[in-house]
Amino acid sequence: MPDEQMAGAGPTPAPPGGTPAAPRPLDPIDRSIIRLLQADGRTSIRSVAEQVHVSRANAYARINRLIDDGVIRGFTARVNHERAGQGASAYITLKIVQNSWRTVREQLRELPGAAHIALVSGDFDVLLLVHTPDNRTLRELVLTRLQAIPEVLSTRTLLVFEETDLLDSTPGQGATPAISED
Repeated sequence: MPDEQMAGAGPTPAPPGGTPAAPRPLDPIDRSIIRLLQADGRTSIRSVAEQVHVSRANAYARINRLIDDGVIRGFTARVNHERAGQGASAYITLKIVQNSWRTVREQLRELPGAAHIALVSGDFDVLLLVHTPDNRTLRELVLTRLQAIPEVLSTRTLLVFEETDLLDSTPGQGATPAISED
């Protein structure tokens, strides 16, 4: 990884033997590094080091340890779905056949626009977040694709009218551009 700029890291491989080690406790510096990288995954090692008051070598070693330990799973872009042509978003709750979670999860992963899948407790079994170009596409996804999965017993669609990204640095202002236009 270059000293000055963070690069996209791939997923952390499973440890040999298959049993993960007990998680290492995070100290305040680790937590600060994580917050900085969540706000801007492209920030330089130098900037991270300066902001958390450690040497560049220390910041580099800590970031690599956080990646190796699976705390940081990778680096990604936060997308404005509306500007990316995905103007309709919805949370969809699903009731599924008991013990079919793994099968259903694999089918949900294949859905266009699926952004988040969670097995949950309560009145339903699965919570799915999807982004689609429009409500017509959303309707087709629910009525044609989701309800065609044999293990899905019922669905309920909750349209998203507005979202607030809690990782944005300026509340209510949207994401700060990663590349300045200066």
